[in-house]
Amino acid sequence: MGALGQLGSTQQRLLRQLLMASEGGTVESLCEQLHISHNAVRQHLSALIARDYVERAQSRPSGGRPVACYRLTEAGHALFPRNYGTIATALLAQLGERLGVAAVEQLLRDLGHGLGSREVAPAPATPPEELASGLARKLDAMGYEAIAARHGDEWQVEAFNCVFHALARQHPQVCKFDLAYLEAASGRRIHHMECIVRGGHVCRFRLGALLSSPEPPDDPAA
Repeated sequence: MGALGQLGSTQQRLLRQLLMASEGGTVESLCEQLHISHNAVRQHLSALIARDYVERAQSRPSGGRPVACYRLTEAGHALFPRNYGTIATALLAQLGERLGVAAVEQLLRDLGHGLGSREVAPAPATPPEELASGLARKLDAMGYEAIAARHGDEWQVEAFNCVFHALARQHPQVCKFDLAYLEAASGRRIHHMECIVRGGHVCRFRLGALLSSPEPPDDPAA
């Protein structure tokens, strides 16, 4: 169940009304649309504002005192599903046909490297636990539900939510994006130890040597 489904039915209806109101909605208009009292609307708005799903918009002139107006925040808009997967899958298929699999894989590496390069890379002497925790936070912010996990003497990063799951099942080279992102963001060689799409319980990444240090390349199948 998504975050929207975890809200009460009235709050879901209120959010949908604001979604359809490009200029936002007033307490009065929401009362009429939802058939509930002014106090109930205000209570629901207060709860949704506290969760950063709704915000106060510019007041509307009403011939007298300006009327308070409310609208969805970015987080509020994000509650509603967006089917990016279908378009992304079709796009990768077209690119593969026109450019070839190797070129698409390199494109994904370049995208990952470009995004990762925007991050502030940790210092070379950063302790492994701190390094893994920092990378996990970066992945977590992107929706991967990631944590730092200890495996023997090593600290690794585990992601429980593959944000490209449906896409990666048809185009496994998408995983190269993750690897390139993590390498650019960390300055380390990253080894893909376990993959959800290939039957693993998590996507697990081992932190290797600094990219400036000589190290055997990854297995191409990894």
